[in-house]
Amino acid sequence: MLLVPLESAHPFLYARVLGIFHVDVIYTGPGSKDYVARCLEFLWVHWFEVRDVLLGWEHTTLDSLRFVLMTEKDAYGLVDLFNVLRGCHLIPAFASGRMHPDSISVSQNARDGADWKYYCVNR
Repeated sequence: MLLVPLESAHPFLYARVLGIFHVDVIYTGPGSKDYVARCLEFLWVHWFEVRDVLLGWEHTTLDSLRFVLMTEKDAYGLVDLFNVLRGCHLIPAFASGRMHPDSISVSQNARDGADWKYYCVNR
């Protein structure tokens, strides 16, 4: 769960973490001060999109999410660990069914064989 960097109808971004990585980086471009390797940690994520935006407790509905389709350009991304606000609990919308009824993943990396079509963000 991350804060949306720009003004948006919904204040948060949601993603499933697919991997946690770190790399040792030596910056040699303009403004470089030394050749010391620095550790950069990041997450590889599959983004969710918010289906219905009804903000506030007065609506008494949970936020509804679904995965951004793999065919979309920005379905996956890299996230700096310092931008992660917190983890959250997602409740599968069981009545909507599974994304792949045969439980066969389209992508082994995304591990999407057991995904549901929709999720609700627990409050």
